[in-house]
Amino acid sequence: MRITMIGGGYVGLVSAACFAEFGVEVAVVEADPGKLAELRAGRMPIYEPGLEALVAANVASGRLSFTADLPAALAETGAVFIAVGTPSRRGDGHADLSYVFAAAEQVARALTHPAVIVTKSTVPVGTGRRIAQLLAEVRPDLACAVASNPEFLREGSAIADFMRPDRVVIGVEDEAAREVLRQIYRPLYLIETPIVFTNLETAELTKYAANAFLAMKVAFINEMADLAEKTGADVHDVARGIGLDGRIGRKFLHPGPGFGGSCFPKDTLALMRIAQDAGAPSRLIESVVAVNDARKAGMAARIIAACGGSVRGKTIAVLGLTFKPETDDMRDSPALPIVSRLIGDGARVAAYDPQGMEQARALLPEQVEYCQSALKAAEGADALVVITEWNEFRALATARLAETMRGRVIVDLRNIFDPAAMRGAGFAYHGIGRRSG
Repeated sequence: MRITMIGGGYVGLVSAACFAEFGVEVAVVEADPGKLAELRAGRMPIYEPGLEALVAANVASGRLSFTADLPAALAETGAVFIAVGTPSRRGDGHADLSYVFAAAEQVARALTHPAVIVTKSTVPVGTGRRIAQLLAEVRPDLACAVASNPEFLREGSAIADFMRPDRVVIGVEDEAAREVLRQIYRPLYLIETPIVFTNLETAELTKYAANAFLAMKVAFINEMADLAEKTGADVHDVARGIGLDGRIGRKFLHPGPGFGGSCFPKDTLALMRIAQDAGAPSRLIESVVAVNDARKAGMAARIIAACGGSVRGKTIAVLGLTFKPETDDMRDSPALPIVSRLIGDGARVAAYDPQGMEQARALLPEQVEYCQSALKAAEGADALVVITEWNEFRALATARLAETMRGRVIVDLRNIFDPAAMRGAGFAYHGIGRRSG
């Protein structure tokens, strides 16, 4: 089996490497010359644990290749996966499908034989039908089937998620196309992974519904954290108490500064717009979007209050900039509004992130000082703020922090530290949904 992946970004690259590991021959079409050169040189455009080694192994085996030559990549292909970006459209929050439709048209014009056209990108309900219409208009001589195969990859765990998924969702209504996709995913059939076949619209909506539900859990536990602080409860015990209920589950019940990243912010916004346009508005999702936006904006005020009401002239050590650990992704990270507000209010910010500092430079105020270690960032700081829960921060010795910092304020927005240990070392510890002091 030979397949073509349009787009060498996060989804396209991870999916291509994993399909190649399944034994499929994969040609990745990347139009950006700089990115293509990096990929051919074995340098990954993103940080994802294990990805560089997986790509290298499959390039060496001859199953994975990178090219800008679309016609050559489409030769003898059985399926074409479109994995291009669908960012929020500026001004209205709808998903921008211009890259998807451009890719579909280019593929249609270059194909010399029928193939299955599969959307791997996250696309609104109805996109598959529109792609089918486009194909019929551009190439009425070519009978191509359209399918939807949304991804459910967590940044930092993407390879494991692809190779051992909870489920695979495939929207397809042509029996021959269904068989092609069944063969592509045959290794997962062998380990009895649930493969859910649906129509196009169901697969497209399933992706948005899944992300929106998880985002809703995050927003819910963050609101419970605020309530716990007001009432003297501990949000971690609350999360455990409800998470042990099999109907609820433990995952995504971790309080923090709000969700960010490449999926939840844009997908909740897009689903909100999809529902409104369909005449079935989702008040829950609208609330999730509003709650999360307000939470990220309010985190800086929490830090300022912990510092006595003002950060002007104070040095704030910020640990973690990416929206989550094990990635270099800064998209919609809570660090963006937090650090910008602290700088705007006159603070000196010394920041450290294991992977995200290069990306952060283009997004954060130029006054931010980037350090080579967590302890270096903490040197002489009046307060230390944890925004991203990288494991290396959990290992910081309390005594070393006390020696290194000038002040004694810890604002732990991910609850990675032991409050009792921090208070025992003389710190004024402020967590999320926990007693401060």
